[in-house]
Amino acid sequence: MCIHIVEADDLPAIAVWDPDEVTILVSRGTHPHDLIRELHAILAIDLGAPNLPGAGLRCFCGEPVELPTALASAIAGAPTL
Repeated sequence: MCIHIVEADDLPAIAVWDPDEVTILVSRGTHPHDLIRELHAILAIDLGAPNLPGAGLRCFCGEPVELPTALASAIAGAPTL
């Protein structure tokens, strides 16, 4: 089963893995650079997803992880990435 990314309010960190829902909850309003770094750490380090430079975020099954539209738009428009 592939991982889903969902925005949430009042999280204790930028991104939190929820194994029961196979979901990574991400804090609204996080700077895109910090968010990508946290998502990569959870996926590659904690969950053993493949770390393929330039391939974007990948699930532990190897499939691309899709960001919610609002997050994808914010990241695409971020000049610091």
